[in-house]
Parts: sequence; structure tokens; C-alpha cells
Amino acid sequence: MLSRNDAVMHFLLTRRSKPAKTLSAPVPDKKGLLEILNAAARTPDHGKLVPWRFIVLQEKTLSNLGKLVESIGLKDSIPEDKIAKARKQLEGGHLAVAVIEVQKPSDKIPDIEQTYSAGAVCLALLNAALAAGWGANWLTGWHVYNKSFLKNGLKLKDNESIAGLIYLGTATITPPERPRPPLDEIVEWL
Repeated sequence: MLSRNDAVMHFLLTRRSKPAKTLSAPVPDKKGLLEILNAAARTPDHGKLVPWRFIVLQEKTLSNLGKLVESIGLKDSIPEDKIAKARKQLEGGHLAVAVIEVQKPSDKIPDIEQTYSAGAVCLALLNAALAAGWGANWLTGWHVYNKSFLKNGLKLKDNESIAGLIYLGTATITPPERPRPPLDEIVEWL
């Protein structure tokens, strides 16, 4: 057995995402963000396929993506409240990392395992940002599944999709703890 790391266990048992709408500047600088991305890239990856990559979205790009979301939403008859929410999410961000799932052909590694690895990268990135002292939040929304947004906004290829947008910044509030599922309801012992 490895030696216990009480500091890490405490972090994991008390970690709490910070709502993206409450994140402000400053944001991690390039060196700080590269450390966070390096930690996230240590995610389990069956077959060493690296079925994900990162796109760093800075403030100007997030603003432009917000405008794109509005035009796509109107064209695709998305309800106005959903368009407004997606636009506000993007335009309100100072820094976000798009975790891109990259499905790779493999006879050994099923697509679903590649999807799970991309999701694990999102959580690892979120936790690394929080552990580094930043506020962070993992968000999606209708726009991250919209083909026009993927192609025109982020220039993704056909085998790529967004696993999550991880917003980073300075936390301006400490959100209250939220209810967690009771273990006796979600754990089965066989």
C-alpha cells in the first residue's frame, strides 16, 4: 500500500466547483495554465490513444463565440432563453479550456472508453485548477453539441466533439455545500 496523503484526501472530500458566472479576473497565466493542463493530461488512457486535446479559449475568443452562438441559435430556432444563457456563459468567461474528445480508430479500445477518458480529463483539469487555488467550473449546454458551433467556432473535425468547457478564474464567492448522495443509496456490496 502507498502511504496515505491526508492533504489530497481532504481536498477530494471537500472540493467544490465554483460557479462560472462568479469567476473573475485574474486568470491563470500561461505557465500556471500549462501546469494545470499537464496534471489533467495524466488521466488514465487505455491503449495510450490520447483521445482528447485542449483548446484554450481566451476572453476575446469567448466573446466571439458568444456572438456566434446567438446567430446559430436564431438560425436553428433555439428558444431565446437558451440562446441568452449560452451567450452569457461564453461572454461572461475570462478563460476557458475546451476539452475536445478525439475519437481514434482502434481494434482494442472501444469508443466508449475513449469518451470516458475525455470525461476523466475534464474532472482532472477541474480538480487541478481548484488544487492550484483557482476557481473552476465544468459546463456544457446546447451549443457544445451543435455541429455549426463545433465546425465554425472551434474548427473541429468530424471525429471530434466537446467533452466540456472548463471555465477558470478567481472565485469571488464560496458557494454553499450542496447535497451529496447518501452512500447507502448508491453503494452495493456483493
